[in-house]
Amino acid sequence: MLRKTFLTIFTSAFLLAAPAVSKATEVDLELVLLVDVSRSMTERELEIQRQGYAAALQSDEVFAAVQSGLLQRIALTYVEWAGTQEVVVDWRLVETQADLEGFARVLTTRFDPALRRTSISEALIFGAAMIEENEFQGLRRVIDVSGDGPNNQGRPILRARETVLSKSITINGLPLMTREGLGSQWHLDDLDVYYENCVIGGPGSFVIPVLDWQDFAEAVRRKLVLEIASAPALEYVRSAQYNSANAYDCLIGEKIWERNRQIWSEP
Repeated sequence: MLRKTFLTIFTSAFLLAAPAVSKATEVDLELVLLVDVSRSMTERELEIQRQGYAAALQSDEVFAAVQSGLLQRIALTYVEWAGTQEVVVDWRLVETQADLEGFARVLTTRFDPALRRTSISEALIFGAAMIEENEFQGLRRVIDVSGDGPNNQGRPILRARETVLSKSITINGLPLMTREGLGSQWHLDDLDVYYENCVIGGPGSFVIPVLDWQDFAEAVRRKLVLEIASAPALEYVRSAQYNSANAYDCLIGEKIWERNRQIWSEP
């Protein structure tokens, strides 16, 4: 009797100590959409972004990209960022056109203007944590970040990028170079070059600049197809696998912020 009791206790303890079997849903892609809502963006720009993503997600081309994968399903989330981050649409499994339409519908139901700084670095770290902690297992893992200026808050961008890339997560970029917004003091003429050198990285990483807001929805559609499709059109992909520290000053955003802060503080 004692032996039987001991065996029961031992077996129970072993089962409790055994690692849990993963129940993660396998997908072709885990994709985090990080969208800039910092105070350099006007309300018009913020609304164009939401509407542009909604239109792109409902396009036939994006659905065809989802269908092109081995598993024909992806996991998708939409996060707005500035100095902090807000999850607008949490992780969703996307398999059908109805799934894409439902995701897009959420983007057009709520709109909040932003009054915050620009921390690309912390947005990247946040996006990586979302991928690491979700309930999906992707054959590929990608963070897509859009923005109209360089990093000026949080940890240095190169350090954040290195952390994200070490987790086998690719970073793509959508620099917004439209010259609208709240002032030329924040504008960076070569923002696309900044993104290429300081932000993006990983296998197949790329940058698609937006030069005019009229082109935004098309740029997003093209970007999503490249990210989702199982065999993207390589002629559109520009890699960032080189020594960015020597090619570009990746602290330019912090320096611009400090310069403007000193101007504001002058009597």
